[in-house]
Amino acid sequence: MDEQKRIETRERLENGKSYKWLQKIADIMDRYYLDAALGFAIPGGIGDAIAAVFSIGYVLFSAIGVRSFPLTLAIMNNTLRDVVLGMVPFYIGDIFDIFHRSNRQNMALIRGFVEGDQEIIHTVNKKAGVSVVIFVLLCALLFLMIRIVIWAAQYMFSLF
Repeated sequence: MDEQKRIETRERLENGKSYKWLQKIADIMDRYYLDAALGFAIPGGIGDAIAAVFSIGYVLFSAIGVRSFPLTLAIMNNTLRDVVLGMVPFYIGDIFDIFHRSNRQNMALIRGFVEGDQEIIHTVNKKAGVSVVIFVLLCALLFLMIRIVIWAAQYMFSLF
């Protein structure tokens, strides 16, 4: 019965408008290199941020449609990596965008997760774990930076 339910869920998701729309986005953004073109055309990381807006659909689909927290974290990991790589200065990041193809990777993660591909599920869980570790480290760094700013402000006020 569990297998039958998984098959029905997979068919429902794959036949839905959202899933088909995400496939079209992956094709347009990665096949025609629109992700890299936006980075080239609009410098300063703005083009990369605009390209990342298209990835919101993958995040929402994984969170709401598939209802998988690890899959959502893995997709956010891919998207953020794509934005960070794309922001490397002197158009080097845009060259990375040509080869990274995060939209196709996100679509492959969704497809594999929905189909129950154990290798993809392992990859999703691994990326989700990395995302949690990075998030914790970023929170710790943010806390540390706030403490440094408070310490610096107290030091500056003590001089007067």
